[in-house]
Amino acid sequence: QLHLTTSEKNELARNLKMVQTQLQEKESEIKREISEYKDRLLQAEKEHQDALTEANRKNEVEIEACHEKIGSLEHFISSQKLEIEHLKSSKEQLNNSLKEANQALGELLKTKVR
Repeated sequence: QLHLTTSEKNELARNLKMVQTQLQEKESEIKREISEYKDRLLQAEKEHQDALTEANRKNEVEIEACHEKIGSLEHFISSQKLEIEHLKSSKEQLNNSLKEANQALGELLKTKVR
């Protein structure tokens, strides 16, 4: 009986040792997988952050280009307004000159008719 019990005890001890070894191997495998997933996650986060940074940089460049274009258009509009004012002034001067010329012509025609 003692021999049988000792034998069973030894068998159970071997089984326990084998289960413990399997558990340790499984734990190591899970830890390794967790580490790999963490590495992948960090890499994905870095790539995402890099893409975000690049997109922000491109947007800043585009915004700056738009600001420059707006400034250029504002300058153009301002110069066009000045040109319009200049043309209005010239038109008014020409109209006045035309009136004077017409009046002078009228006077000449009246004196010629007499």
